[in-house]
Amino acid sequence: MRIVRARDYKDMSRKAANIISAQIILKNDCVLGLATGSTPIGIYDTLTHWCEKGDLDFSQVKTVNLDEYVGLDGCHDQSYRYFMNKNLFDRVNINKDNTHVPNGKAENAQEECERYHRVIESMGGIDLQLLGIGNNGHIGFNEPSDVFEEKVHKVELTESTIQANSRLFDSIDEVPRYAYTMGIGEIMSAKRILIVASGKAKAPIVKELIEGPVRPEVPASILKFHSDVILIADEEALSLL
Repeated sequence: MRIVRARDYKDMSRKAANIISAQIILKNDCVLGLATGSTPIGIYDTLTHWCEKGDLDFSQVKTVNLDEYVGLDGCHDQSYRYFMNKNLFDRVNINKDNTHVPNGKAENAQEECERYHRVIESMGGIDLQLLGIGNNGHIGFNEPSDVFEEKVHKVELTESTIQANSRLFDSIDEVPRYAYTMGIGEIMSAKRILIVASGKAKAPIVKELIEGPVRPEVPASILKFHSDVILIADEEALSLL
């Protein structure tokens, strides 16, 4: 794991956007694995700016997102499809048909998991997977567990994740209790992984990620076994190291 120190959130976002843009420039039809949440917003803003300037072309890029809330359709303003459209897809010259997010309104959970796994496989592999990291070590919605889940699955969210996400909803009762998420095996199959972290709240889990053992109770710890991982974190997130 290569660790890149950033001064602050803005610097972290720019450094991460540089890596993603380099991937697009080197392979214009690359497959990007994308993440949601507050941390990647600055990255998507930077990529959008470069696209508007004509320095970046998304026209052949394909994307596959990590996760989606169960029960929310793509028009719901807290769904991850809505998030991606608002923060990236509607702002760059990407073909929406080449963007993929799990269907939160699927009637059959098992069938949706199998369908989304086939979508990932059909793309021929993820060239670059962007990840955030939860305060409890989750990546995507792979929550602390006693096993590493391999494929797309429906997961019950932990109370800490529900609490963390409740700031985005009118009340905690509105936060979905389940989500579809890409499995650890699918994340680890990406050719390169880029993980980003910002702020003092992430300092304990960043320390655990780097210095702790590999265990499913800290899902992100599995990234130590990947051959090409870059962690970009700001001063505050690295403050306990």
